[in-house]
Amino acid sequence: MNIIDILKQDYQQFPENQSYQIYADNVYFEDPMNHFNGLKRYQQMIGFMKTWFWDIQLDLHNITQTENLIETRWTLSWTTPLPWKPRISISGRSELKLNPHNLIESHIDYWDCSRWDVVKQLFLLKTR
Repeated sequence: MNIIDILKQDYQQFPENQSYQIYADNVYFEDPMNHFNGLKRYQQMIGFMKTWFWDIQLDLHNITQTENLIETRWTLSWTTPLPWKPRISISGRSELKLNPHNLIESHIDYWDCSRWDVVKQLFLLKTR
């Protein structure tokens, strides 16, 4: 299975059964809330999401590769464990850079909204 197929599978089953072997040990990760180096820290971040958020869904809309750069477009959503159970949704894109060993050495996420827009979703009461 090539790296694109592995990533498609990881998106479908996120955050369960992720293919951490496609990441370099010193992978750099960045999104509007975090930035750090290291595969262990990356695994901890996903573990945090699995522990504290419910019904996590990561929809992959597009994935392309140009030499050592993979770009994805996605929407991540989850239910927050607050009494009113708000559903949070973030759309965005990722840039994954591969090292010479074809491992992801850099994973940078860009959100289509601000951090404040995400926080506001906690307090929007949806009527059905």
